[in-house]
Amino acid sequence: MELSTILQPECTTCATPGSKKKVLELISDIAAVQYPTLSSQEIFESLLAREKMGSTGIGNGIAIPHGRLANIERPVAVLVKCEDPIAFDAIDKQPVDILFALLVPSEQCEQHLATLSSMAEKLNDKAVLKQLRKTSNESELYQVITQ
Repeated sequence: MELSTILQPECTTCATPGSKKKVLELISDIAAVQYPTLSSQEIFESLLAREKMGSTGIGNGIAIPHGRLANIERPVAVLVKCEDPIAFDAIDKQPVDILFALLVPSEQCEQHLATLSSMAEKLNDKAVLKQLRKTSNESELYQVITQ
Protein backbone atom coordinates (compact mmCIF):
# COMPACT_ATOMS: atom_id res chain seq x y z
CA MET A 1 0.00 0.00 0.00
CA GLU A 2 1.29 3.43 -0.97
CA LEU A 3 1.90 5.48 2.19
CA SER A 4 0.30 8.60 0.71
CA THR A 5 -3.05 6.75 0.52
CA ILE A 6 -3.21 6.40 4.32
CA LEU A 7 -1.17 9.41 5.49
CA GLN A 8 -2.58 12.79 4.52
CA PRO A 9 -0.56 16.02 4.89
CA GLU A 10 -3.01 17.25 7.55
CA CYS A 11 -2.19 14.15 9.62
CA THR A 12 1.48 15.09 9.87
CA THR A 13 2.57 17.38 12.68
CA CYS A 14 5.50 18.72 14.65
CA ALA A 15 4.57 19.16 18.30
CA THR A 16 5.73 19.28 21.90
CA PRO A 17 3.24 16.98 23.63
CA GLY A 18 5.27 16.45 26.82
CA SER A 19 4.12 12.92 27.73
CA LYS A 20 3.06 9.58 26.28
CA LYS A 21 -0.56 10.21 27.24
CA LYS A 22 -0.56 13.68 25.65
CA VAL A 23 0.95 12.45 22.37
CA LEU A 24 -1.64 9.63 22.16
CA GLU A 25 -4.36 12.24 22.77
CA LEU A 26 -2.87 14.44 20.03
CA ILE A 27 -2.83 11.50 17.60
CA SER A 28 -6.45 10.72 18.52
CA ASP A 29 -7.55 14.31 17.94
CA ILE A 30 -5.85 14.42 14.53
CA ALA A 31 -7.30 11.04 13.49
CA ALA A 32 -10.80 11.96 14.67
CA VAL A 33 -10.95 14.61 11.94
CA GLN A 34 -10.47 11.78 9.42
CA TYR A 35 -13.16 9.65 11.10
CA PRO A 36 -16.10 11.98 11.80
CA THR A 37 -18.21 9.08 13.10
CA LEU A 38 -15.70 8.40 15.90
CA SER A 39 -14.77 10.50 18.87
CA SER A 40 -11.16 11.19 19.69
CA GLN A 41 -11.84 9.38 22.98
CA GLU A 42 -12.71 6.14 21.15
CA ILE A 43 -9.52 6.39 19.12
CA PHE A 44 -7.46 7.19 22.23
CA GLU A 45 -8.90 4.15 24.03
CA SER A 46 -7.96 1.91 21.09
CA LEU A 47 -4.36 3.19 21.13
CA LEU A 48 -4.18 2.96 24.91
CA ALA A 49 -5.51 -0.62 24.92
CA ARG A 50 -2.68 -1.62 22.57
CA GLU A 51 -0.08 0.19 24.72
CA LYS A 52 -1.29 -1.72 27.79
CA MET A 53 -0.28 -4.96 26.04
CA GLY A 54 3.25 -3.60 25.67
CA SER A 55 4.88 -0.41 24.51
CA THR A 56 4.95 0.27 20.79
CA GLY A 57 8.25 2.11 21.28
CA ILE A 58 10.51 0.09 18.98
CA GLY A 59 13.78 1.78 19.90
CA ASN A 60 16.03 4.42 18.36
CA GLY A 61 13.55 7.18 19.29
CA ILE A 62 10.69 5.61 17.30
CA ALA A 63 7.20 4.48 18.33
CA ILE A 64 4.49 2.96 16.18
CA PRO A 65 1.26 3.17 18.18
CA HIS A 66 -1.61 1.41 16.46
CA GLY A 67 -5.13 0.25 16.97
CA ARG A 68 -8.03 -1.50 15.34
CA LEU A 69 -11.44 0.10 15.25
CA ALA A 70 -14.87 -1.18 14.32
CA ASN A 71 -17.03 1.03 12.13
CA ILE A 72 -14.23 2.46 9.99
CA GLU A 73 -13.73 1.61 6.35
CA ARG A 74 -10.19 2.70 5.62
CA PRO A 75 -6.87 2.87 7.45
CA VAL A 76 -5.50 6.23 8.54
CA ALA A 77 -1.99 7.10 9.65
CA VAL A 78 -0.72 10.00 11.76
CA LEU A 79 2.92 11.08 11.88
CA VAL A 80 4.20 13.14 14.81
CA LYS A 81 7.67 14.58 15.26
CA CYS A 82 8.19 15.64 18.87
CA GLU A 83 10.30 18.75 19.28
CA ASP A 84 11.39 17.39 22.67
CA PRO A 85 11.66 13.58 23.01
CA ILE A 86 9.22 11.97 25.45
CA ALA A 87 9.40 8.95 27.73
CA PHE A 88 7.50 6.14 25.99
CA ASP A 89 8.62 2.92 27.71
CA ALA A 90 10.48 1.97 24.52
CA ILE A 91 12.32 -1.35 24.37
CA ASP A 92 15.69 0.42 24.51
CA LYS A 93 14.51 2.67 27.38
CA GLN A 94 15.28 5.77 25.26
CA PRO A 95 12.83 8.67 24.77
CA VAL A 96 10.81 8.86 21.55
CA ASP A 97 10.65 11.75 19.09
CA ILE A 98 9.16 10.13 15.95
CA LEU A 99 5.73 8.46 16.14
CA PHE A 100 3.92 6.82 13.27
CA ALA A 101 0.40 5.87 14.36
CA LEU A 102 -1.84 3.56 12.36
CA LEU A 103 -5.56 2.99 12.79
CA VAL A 104 -7.20 0.25 10.77
CA PRO A 105 -10.58 -1.41 10.41
CA SER A 106 -10.93 -4.39 12.74
CA GLU A 107 -11.13 -6.89 9.89
CA GLN A 108 -7.92 -5.74 8.13
CA CYS A 109 -5.47 -7.49 10.44
CA GLU A 110 -3.08 -8.85 7.78
CA GLN A 111 -2.87 -5.56 5.88
CA HIS A 112 -2.36 -3.80 9.22
CA LEU A 113 0.64 -5.99 10.07
CA ALA A 114 2.18 -5.56 6.62
CA THR A 115 1.85 -1.77 6.83
CA LEU A 116 3.36 -1.68 10.33
CA SER A 117 6.25 -3.86 9.20
CA SER A 118 7.04 -1.74 6.16
CA MET A 119 6.85 1.47 8.22
CA ALA A 120 9.14 0.05 10.90
CA GLU A 121 11.60 -0.89 8.17
CA LYS A 122 11.45 2.61 6.65
CA LEU A 123 11.90 4.30 10.04
CA ASN A 124 14.86 2.05 10.85
CA ASP A 125 16.64 3.41 7.76
CA LYS A 126 19.23 5.74 9.31
CA ALA A 127 19.18 8.14 6.34
CA VAL A 128 15.37 8.52 6.46
CA LEU A 129 15.41 8.95 10.23
CA LYS A 130 18.13 11.59 10.01
CA GLN A 131 16.11 13.50 7.37
CA LEU A 132 12.94 13.31 9.49
CA ARG A 133 14.76 14.70 12.50
CA LYS A 134 16.18 17.59 10.43
CA THR A 135 12.77 18.73 9.19
CA SER A 136 11.51 22.03 10.53
CA ASN A 137 7.81 21.89 9.58
CA GLU A 138 4.92 19.57 8.72
CA SER A 139 5.33 19.97 4.97
CA GLU A 140 8.97 18.85 5.04
CA LEU A 141 8.08 15.99 7.39
CA TYR A 142 5.37 14.76 5.01
CA GLN A 143 7.69 15.02 2.00
CA VAL A 144 10.44 13.00 3.65
CA ILE A 145 8.19 10.18 4.87
CA THR A 146 6.29 9.80 1.57
CA GLN A 147 9.35 9.85 -0.72
